[in-house]
Parts: sequence; structure tokens; C-alpha cells
Amino acid sequence: MSLSASRASADVGVVLNETLDVSVARITGSGHTAVYFSRICPESPVRLRLCRPGEEGSVMSNYINLGEDQPFEWNIVPLSVYVYGVQDPRYRPLFGSEKIKAALEDRYRDGMLSAYCTSQGCKTSDKSEWREMAGAGLSRSMYIFVVETSVQQDLDLIEKFNALPNENHFNGVTNNCADFTKGIIDSYFPHSAHRDYINDFGMTSPKAVARSFTHYAESHPEARFRVLHFSQLPGTIKRSSEAHSGTEQLYHSKKLLVPMVVFADHELVVAAAAYALTGRFNPEHEFEKHPAVQDAATVQVSLAMSENGGGSSDEFDAIESQDRGQIVGTSDEWNAYRTEFDAIVAEAVREEIIPRRRYLKSVFKRLDATPTADANGSMWLEISDGSGHSRVGLSANNILAPDSDARLAYQLLLARTQYVLKSPKHSRETMLEFKEDWALLQYARTRCLGPLAESAAPAATAAPQAAAAN
Repeated sequence: MSLSASRASADVGVVLNETLDVSVARITGSGHTAVYFSRICPESPVRLRLCRPGEEGSVMSNYINLGEDQPFEWNIVPLSVYVYGVQDPRYRPLFGSEKIKAALEDRYRDGMLSAYCTSQGCKTSDKSEWREMAGAGLSRSMYIFVVETSVQQDLDLIEKFNALPNENHFNGVTNNCADFTKGIIDSYFPHSAHRDYINDFGMTSPKAVARSFTHYAESHPEARFRVLHFSQLPGTIKRSSEAHSGTEQLYHSKKLLVPMVVFADHELVVAAAAYALTGRFNPEHEFEKHPAVQDAATVQVSLAMSENGGGSSDEFDAIESQDRGQIVGTSDEWNAYRTEFDAIVAEAVREEIIPRRRYLKSVFKRLDATPTADANGSMWLEISDGSGHSRVGLSANNILAPDSDARLAYQLLLARTQYVLKSPKHSRETMLEFKEDWALLQYARTRCLGPLAESAAPAATAAPQAAAAN
């Protein structure tokens, strides 16, 4: 799916973010929702324009309190800033930590928000929710449900939002993030998104908007409905969990289920029936039925290889036309990678790259220190221990750099690969992204092991390639 403004048609989409185990979300499990545009870009965080050629689109979102100098209702940021915290996905971090997230937030604030965030509270408070607009993919997984729009529809929305006052009127019951998203989507396609009175107890939830919009899109084939999936980056940040509707949360949450059984058993039966009959919606299943990928995210390996002397970037060109298996991956293909990865880890132990397999579980914690950022947002980490001083790149473009410690880089990529291969589907990246990671892993292996890796190179890829051919 192209995200370029040069296309005759573009996309609008509902962003469904998984839920975080913080604040009221611990009870509601509702997650968060925002709006994705492929042809609308930020003139500023509070003003819209059409994207220029090469720009990737944007995400617009509202929160209880953005915390900026004025009480804005919404901000808009480039898609890559929203997902990865950097303007170009080729420079995205390969794992997430609170320190990396904070560094990306500070860079976003100083670069894009400098005119809107001058007070000390805005700059430093953890309650300032502009922080959620930078690197959301480090904190949680997300799905984006998209359909095509016309140029005129996008122009109409730009004119409308640039003319309206951007003033915060957030209300958790009547004007929350889901109401905001619903209003924008309905302005494109009237009555395409709506609340679920039964399952959300009269409120609008993120999942209800995604579900109703999906049902609308599936009944309109001309809309060319597709689903994007961005998984939460591996790392030390607590894992997000699937977003729930109101009755679904009662159905699944032990925190709420026990009190309901004790004090409201009849109501629990009603809630369970409502969820079973009208509330079921699985974003991962929709992604598997209608998979799509973001073009810009498929070039990270070619950048790393070409910048750092790892071979021709032509091998890793994005594939323009993808079927479901190529994007999502088949069970046989994932299992083949798991089998081959076991052999690679055994080799790493044998060659004393890592002391034992379970050491990979501690790699992210070992690298959980304050990083520094390049001008393009690439992350570097300086490590000093008993064996001396090391420097390792933490981003897709610099982990293979000549001055990035080969052993640490290989350990990081081993830990990342193990995490992905063990993750449930909703927390796992696409097969296309994983193949890019696998190529990085193979090149890091060659750098670290030298002639030994080169002599064994065919065995390191035979099983996955055979599975892909089946």
C-alpha cells in the first residue's frame, strides 16, 4: 500500500491501540483510538495540509490533556513519529525501553513542539499526553483499519479542521478519543462508525468504532478495505494487551469477574450474552483477512546494508504486490524459522557469544541505559564494564555500523528474534518485517563469527526458504 501523496486515491483509517495497564485503563481495558491519513500531513502539530511527494501520512489524536501551552483538543504528527518516534522509519529503534522512549519524546518536543510547549510543566510532566504522540509503538501494538478516500474528501477535512477552533472539550463519557475518531470517520463516510450502546453501556469505545467501521468497509468493496498492523517493539516496557469493549472486559477480566460473580451474578450472565451475541471482534483476524503493509517500513535492511557495506540493497527491495501469506506468514514458515533459530542460538552458545540460551532474556535489561540520539534520531548506547568500553547502535540503520560493537549487536538481534518468534500473533510483527530482521541477524552473525558463519551460511537459511516455497 503506497503512502505517497502522488496517488490519485489515498486512505483514511481508524487506529486501534492496545490497552496499557495504567490508570483507569487497568479497569476498562478499552485502549485508545486515533485517525490515520495517508494524504494529509501536519503543517504544524495543530494545522493540516496535503502531503507532499514522499511523505508518509499522519496520525491525529486527542487526549484528556495534551499539556501544551494552550488547551488544544488534538495534535497531528507524521505516521513514523507516532509509531517509532522518528521521522523516517529506516532510523527506528530495534527495541523499546522507557529511556529510549523518553529520548524520542524529548527530541519530538524540541523539534516539532518547540512553539507549543514552552512551560516547565509541558516540558517535564509525565501527565502531558503529547508524549503519547511520539513512539506509541514502543508502548503498545496497534491496528489501522483503512479505506480509500478522494482528494476532495481530504481537502474538505483540511478546510474544516483548519477553520475550527482547536479547543479541548474532552469528556470520558460523551466526548472521548473514540467519539473524536468516530466524528472524523463519519465526516468522510456518514454513519460508517458508531457506538455500541449494549456492550459499552452507552459510551463510545475504541473497539466499537473499529468494529463498526470494519463492518461498513466490508460491505462496500469499492472502499478497498485493508488492515495494517504495527506490533509493540520488543524491550523492557510492559507489554500492552488487547483492547476490549465494556462487556468483553467483564467477560475476560479477573479483577471484575470475581466481584460480578459475588454481587451481580444475574447481570454477569446478561453481559456475557451481550458480548457473545453482538460484541465479538478480533482485530488480528481482520488483519489476517485483509493484510496490508506500509511501504516505508520495508526498506530498513537495504539502508543498513548499503550504508554499512553489507551487500547490494537490491536483494531487499520492497515487494509491491503481497498476498496474505507473504505479509502474515504461514504456520509452517514461522515454525521453520523457530527451528533454524534454535540452531543459531546453539551455535552462539557454542562459540561463547552468549553464555547460555536464557541469557537472551536479560539482553534488553542489560541495554536498558540512557541512550544518545543522532541528528536523524538513531539511538546509540555507550557501555562500560569490567571488560572495557563499548558502543552499540540500537536502531535499524546503525546496528550494523562499523563502530557498532559486533558482539553486542548480535546479542541484541538474537534477543529481538527470540522475542518475535515466541510472541502471540497480536504482538508479533509481520512476516515481511521479520524477514528484514532475519537478514539483519544473518549479517550480524557473519560480522561476529567471521569465516565460521560464512562457511555455514547456506544451512542458516535453508529451512525458512524451503518453508516459504511450500
